[in-house]
Amino acid sequence: METALVATQPTQVITFTAANIKAQVQLIQQVMKSVMKEGTHYGRIPGVDKKMLFKPGAEVLCATFRIAPSYQIDDLSDGDSVRYRVKCIATHQSTGAILGEGMGEGSSNEEKYRWRAAVCDEEFDEAPEDRRRLKWKKGGGQGAYKIAQIRVVPADIANTVLKMACKRAQVAMALNVTAASDIFGQDLEDMPEELRDSVVQQGERAPQTQKPQTQAPRSTNGNTGGSGRATDKQVKLIFVRMDAAGIPENELLARYGVQHINEIPFAKVDDALAWIAQANAA
Repeated sequence: METALVATQPTQVITFTAANIKAQVQLIQQVMKSVMKEGTHYGRIPGVDKKMLFKPGAEVLCATFRIAPSYQIDDLSDGDSVRYRVKCIATHQSTGAILGEGMGEGSSNEEKYRWRAAVCDEEFDEAPEDRRRLKWKKGGGQGAYKIAQIRVVPADIANTVLKMACKRAQVAMALNVTAASDIFGQDLEDMPEELRDSVVQQGERAPQTQKPQTQAPRSTNGNTGGSGRATDKQVKLIFVRMDAAGIPENELLARYGVQHINEIPFAKVDDALAWIAQANAA
């Protein structure tokens, strides 16, 4: 089933009936059930009724409705930070009509980009006082604890910040243009801090319904976990969660003292996933 989107063109205005709009919403629901995968294209957060749309899900919606996204980027950086404001413009691939737009912004002054874990005590001690701090953290099965952090060099994460701003703009555009806001909500990272904290606390109190794993999962390279390294599936999951949370890879590597994510011990995978979730909500 195909449908079209409401669009205003220079020479004509395309008007849609209630039946057209209803068909469009039904198509989105059909695509969500048959094409999209939970955890990849969208996610569920305890305490929130709506599903959260991720960038891969926004891309599926764009493909469904033949939307070509383009970006207008404003560089608002200064000497101590990088900051980008992005407008994502939706153009219909067949007609060239402008369907709508979405805005997104990213800055290295955001908490998850501004600081990284210190590589060692010496690095922390040698850093200027205004470029280091001790921050309280909670999670990972170890209660509250302090972590030594160093200010990130803005230039090192400029591309990451730009990609995040583009992602936010694209998700906003997809929700605006396809009228999918009735189905999908805003991403967790864009919620007010007090609401994010409430959602995380509800998630921590939620009962565990998944049956405990009694045998280490197998991977395609023969790594079965146990006392060894993380499996291939676990590594991919960590990558997906880090990308969704916008956490720089080097921060995770420094925390576990490894050179690559696939070197994380199998026994530390749950800790890593909990840390990513906590860092995303911090």
